[in-house]
Amino acid sequence: MTGPVLAVDQGTSGTKALVICPERGVLGAGFAEVRPRALPGGRVETDPAELYASVLDAGRRALAEAGEDVVAVGLANQGETVLAWDPATGRPLTQALVWQDRRAQSVCDELADSAEELRNLTGLPLDPYFAAPKMAWIRRHLTAEGVVTTSDAWLVHRLTGAFVTDAATAGRTQLLDLDRTRWSPRALDLYGLTAERLPEVVDNAGPVGTTTAFGPELPLTGLAVDQQAALLAHRITAPGGAKCTYGTGAFLLAHTGDTPRRGTSGLVSCVAWRLAGRTAYCLDGQVYTAASAVQWLTRLGVITGAADLDPVGGTVPDSGGVTFVPALAGLAAPWWRGDLRGSLTGLGLDTTPGHLVRALCEGIAAQVAELADAAEADLGSVPGRVRAPGAPLPALRVDGGLTRSALLVQTQADLLQRPVEVAELPDATALGAAALARLGTDPTLTPADVLPKAKPSAVYEPRISADEAAVRRDRFRRAVAALLDGSDG
Repeated sequence: MTGPVLAVDQGTSGTKALVICPERGVLGAGFAEVRPRALPGGRVETDPAELYASVLDAGRRALAEAGEDVVAVGLANQGETVLAWDPATGRPLTQALVWQDRRAQSVCDELADSAEELRNLTGLPLDPYFAAPKMAWIRRHLTAEGVVTTSDAWLVHRLTGAFVTDAATAGRTQLLDLDRTRWSPRALDLYGLTAERLPEVVDNAGPVGTTTAFGPELPLTGLAVDQQAALLAHRITAPGGAKCTYGTGAFLLAHTGDTPRRGTSGLVSCVAWRLAGRTAYCLDGQVYTAASAVQWLTRLGVITGAADLDPVGGTVPDSGGVTFVPALAGLAAPWWRGDLRGSLTGLGLDTTPGHLVRALCEGIAAQVAELADAAEADLGSVPGRVRAPGAPLPALRVDGGLTRSALLVQTQADLLQRPVEVAELPDATALGAAALARLGTDPTLTPADVLPKAKPSAVYEPRISADEAAVRRDRFRRAVAALLDGSDG
């Protein structure tokens, strides 16, 4: 089946939709804002009605701009955002607990003795970032009615009536048996969720159902969690490459082949995608606050928005000794200390907004560099690799709205000490969803048949010496160590 497809990327702060033709590229685009609420006690939630409305609004805008019929729809989702809802009516029974929400820490504390067992079963560390702790918390504190699922299952049900989730999204719950890609009875028992009605785990490409929500009746044929969709869009379909998406958070993924890799460096092992019943796996590392940290600086009045990063940061040559650990929603991989908060040190009377902007860019880039180091360590022993254990990844492929900042991407290249390749189109998640939708319409196609063959829009090479990069990264590590030591005290 040929023709354009509609790709919908339902994200934390908004929904982006693209109409994509394999020959002519992007024909139409639509965006609708979502406004998650940060509340006391580490709570972050969103109105589910707003999520669904944003999907419809963005999709219809993209179709209107394209002015052409599409043959299928692909949907990407946030991954770990959870809600309870009535399967008979589709009505939400709770607010949606966003992936950044920390209220389920008490559930994790109670399961501390089972942390290693859960990690071996599911590939995931015990942390309220993932879906299962939130699901259990909802059952204990909000409602016993209906079903409790990740947001994708609810959106798909609203669109098509089906009750499914894809294998990659299921892998973000801590309820999926990583080796078998099916729900784990043991994990369900540990979380007290054995009696739950869970969605069917399906491949990432294939017919799910049809929807008339965007106007004409269209088949929904592609499903994915956002970061895995972006990994596919970067054409990283075999071990040896890594990508990082800079959105609300920053997420680094590295492909590990057809065997899950449970490393020792603090990264998550999870499903990349399952196609025609065959599962591919990846390592995943997270920085909880990237664009959300930029928004934080904006709310303080330091800048007026992300577009200010380069002009304001360009007013000074360096951070002036300021170090920013932007752990505004906790530290994720490889530390897994969601209880910590950020730090801003080295301030003086001569500190300017430019210094703060540069310190923020260095803080984000330093965290991503730590994730790249962890990926290299874990990838070293993946079967079939030709590079020596510990050898650096040849380059980092990047996408997301913040890659429009030359300052941030250059800082990333400097601290990584290797090239950073910027995607031609920053919306890699939508491109991945489109590729999966196309795969789902024709079982004879392969990923290579449906992936864009675009070259990077820019390649940033390191401009500082390895010694200078080591000094800057050491300064960041010492700031993180101070946070860790302070929490222990």
